[in-house]
Amino acid sequence: MQDRDEPSFDPRTWGSGRPVAAAQDASFDVRSWGNGPTPPPAPPRPPRAPIDPNLRRYGIALGTGAALALAGAVIAFANRSTQIAPPKAEASAALPAQPLATSSRRTLVLAGPAEIEDTLRSGGIVPAEASQAARHAREALGTAPGEIRLIFDLHGEPGAAQLDSLEATRADGAGLVLRRAADGSFDAKKLTAALKTRVTVVRGELDSNSFYSSAVAAGVTDSLISDFANAFSFDFDMQREVAPGDIFEAGFEQAYNPAGEAVGVPRLVYVSLRTAAKSRALYRFTPPGEREAGWFDGNGLSTIRSLMRTPVDSARITSRFGMREHPILGYQKMHRGTDFAAPTGTPIFASGSAVVEFSGPKGANGNFVRLRHDNGWETLYLHMNRILPGVTAGAHVSQGQQIGEVGTTGRSTGPHLHYEVHIDGQPVDPMTIPTGTGQSLSGKALAAFRKERDRIDQQRAATSN
Repeated sequence: MQDRDEPSFDPRTWGSGRPVAAAQDASFDVRSWGNGPTPPPAPPRPPRAPIDPNLRRYGIALGTGAALALAGAVIAFANRSTQIAPPKAEASAALPAQPLATSSRRTLVLAGPAEIEDTLRSGGIVPAEASQAARHAREALGTAPGEIRLIFDLHGEPGAAQLDSLEATRADGAGLVLRRAADGSFDAKKLTAALKTRVTVVRGELDSNSFYSSAVAAGVTDSLISDFANAFSFDFDMQREVAPGDIFEAGFEQAYNPAGEAVGVPRLVYVSLRTAAKSRALYRFTPPGEREAGWFDGNGLSTIRSLMRTPVDSARITSRFGMREHPILGYQKMHRGTDFAAPTGTPIFASGSAVVEFSGPKGANGNFVRLRHDNGWETLYLHMNRILPGVTAGAHVSQGQQIGEVGTTGRSTGPHLHYEVHIDGQPVDPMTIPTGTGQSLSGKALAAFRKERDRIDQQRAATSN
């Protein structure tokens, strides 16, 4: 190596504060360090300003650190031919060959059982298992539409995931639970509806406006107001025989699932009305062997008569049976029925069970329905806004069944129902015809009614306390 003026690489001189001349044989080989002749003493250095002891310590530390780092670099260079095997990546041995399967739970609300299979497939379940689970669900839930609560657990990658468990239930608690068994198959358990019913009672006083507004103010559900009026359609003329201050009570039954959620629609089971002239309390009951429920008083006497007094809800009588001046023609003319004024669209009911004799538009009558009853009587309904589907010639309708809506078709001055009753082909006053008496329950039917009556009364009393 050529001569240099730089300080020596001999470690003996590091940190001494004096320069050392480079030896002729200066080498990077650490084995040769210190073998050359000792250099002559350096000439005296001029005095320097005193150094703060703290700074001296820092300088020594920094110098020593730099020297050690340089020594390490030299040693590494001197041993550059030594081959060192890299350390093994121990962490790599713990990694699996394939990604780990993921597990998850999904909770959804569906419109019906028909959506279950597609929902499972879109959730990543393999098609075969999705089809199998959906088949089990259909067997338990049926195919009828209706809200379904679906909860399922799965594991695996999307599109190839396996189903671990599934629960599908309707609002009433009926449904199915599927769980994967040890052998890979599914264990299915059918869930039965677990509903509890509760009777709620509301009471009120008729105001000066209408029964409808009074009932709504008292808390009667809107959908039950027509049922209330129909229950008394044989006993009260809701236009002439009730007045402000009369007292009414309605008891409706609601079903609840185990979560305390209301299921289905409320059902009216008790009604009472007290006027200045009379008082009536009625219970809803379905006699054994009957398909439809009826209203009975506390002794089991049915309210059903031959005909309902008023076949339209919350209407007011604007024209009665008899001679009158025709509002359009302007001369005296026999008015063969009773006119009930009500808003367009107000429901019209069949006043008795009958066969539809005619249904459709007919000149001045507008949209018109004629019913033929078992006793040979006939009832006529004129000026309807529309006739309900299914109310066609030859069809059978039940007493209280809606057949149309109030309107003003044909020769009419405004929305109303013109209602007629014919006996042996002759028109009679609908408001004065005898309605007869209802039938009384007896034997097992009466015993069953009394049991239902007592159940309703007990819940009414509990609500009152």
